[in-house]
Amino acid sequence: MDFQTGPVREASRSGDYGRVIELVRIERRMTQTALGQALGLSQSAVSRLEKKGQGAYSTDTLAAAAAHLEIPPASVGLADSRPSEPRNDGEDVNRRRFIGGAVAAAVAPTLAVLPETADASGGQAAALRLSTTAYRRLDGTTPSRDLSEAVQSHMRLIQSITRAATGDGDRGRLAAVGSEAASFAGWLAWDKGDNGSARSWYGAAVKAARSAGNPLLGAYQAGSLAQFEAHAGNSVEALNLTRRARRSLGDSLPAVADAWLFSVEALAHAVAGDRRSADMALTMARAGAESVPEEAPPWPWVFTFTPTKVSAAKVACGARLGLADWVLSEDIEALSTGHEKQRALLVLDIAAGHLAAGRVDAAFALASQAVRTGLRYRSGRIVERARAVRRSLTTSSPPKMVREFDERLHGVYL
Repeated sequence: MDFQTGPVREASRSGDYGRVIELVRIERRMTQTALGQALGLSQSAVSRLEKKGQGAYSTDTLAAAAAHLEIPPASVGLADSRPSEPRNDGEDVNRRRFIGGAVAAAVAPTLAVLPETADASGGQAAALRLSTTAYRRLDGTTPSRDLSEAVQSHMRLIQSITRAATGDGDRGRLAAVGSEAASFAGWLAWDKGDNGSARSWYGAAVKAARSAGNPLLGAYQAGSLAQFEAHAGNSVEALNLTRRARRSLGDSLPAVADAWLFSVEALAHAVAGDRRSADMALTMARAGAESVPEEAPPWPWVFTFTPTKVSAAKVACGARLGLADWVLSEDIEALSTGHEKQRALLVLDIAAGHLAAGRVDAAFALASQAVRTGLRYRSGRIVERARAVRRSLTTSSPPKMVREFDERLHGVYL
């Protein structure tokens, strides 16, 4: 979003910071209720904030809203207090301490405002959710191995606060926060290549969502576990989980959730070698994604599901089925999605498509590119996917590029 021109810039220059928040919230497709839940405010309080005009604002509230909506602090009249990147002067930098400090700096401004607008447990839930969001933002630029310890400490804090909570409402809010954090811990373990821990964390996320009494959150976490199981090759379990997610919501299944679950089912069918069922599920996913209403997603902790993401799903399915036409017809669009680690996984799927088409050099040129990303971020998932691509080429006399690829992977243990 452009903060230097247009209505946002005009509102900022006039001192109407509530209008800035409103414009960005709408652009992010977030409802006032969703923003209020993240900040520990009621929907009516968010409405009053956005209509405040050029009046006096609480700096704590502005800082909290700016952090959640990713608004530059200067656009809401605040100094930019983001932590500077650590310098690399040859000294041993304690990355975990820096990560913890960065997250603390990102969410600390919210702590002063929350007790004024919510009870103690409600305020704690909102602050803990913001911390999880901050860690998620670091995922695209930070090795999962550096984030994992901090996120697990965050999980222990959530569990401790939940145990001390009084009242079903407080425990439900905190259980929902714990579910979101556990799901992210599962994602990090998966990226490290630790599938056993990933499965445990995702299972914990499903259980916590049930404790929260939030069927939509439960369906999302079941779908996330299904996605993991599909990538791990467990197609039957993945399909069972997606069906369970649909049953849990019944007629209240949102269109965006329906489309996303179809994409997960497509991958599960592809892993099982069922091209026809995968094709049908992808068709349903694309139709659903193209008809999703222009409104905030029903779960504010997830980005919207778009046709571009269906293209990425088709690339993944084509790679598993060995269908070059599925992969190579979608690669340009699919590569525009996600952060660098996610793109590396897509590159490996595209490499598999080239390999299926007999383009060995092109395949391993792309695979080598992805491996460089995997080694830079120490991603076990990327490296293992690269090894799977290599295993799909069976020849007694590999060409030079493949031999060089083998040398790069030889001795890599993450």
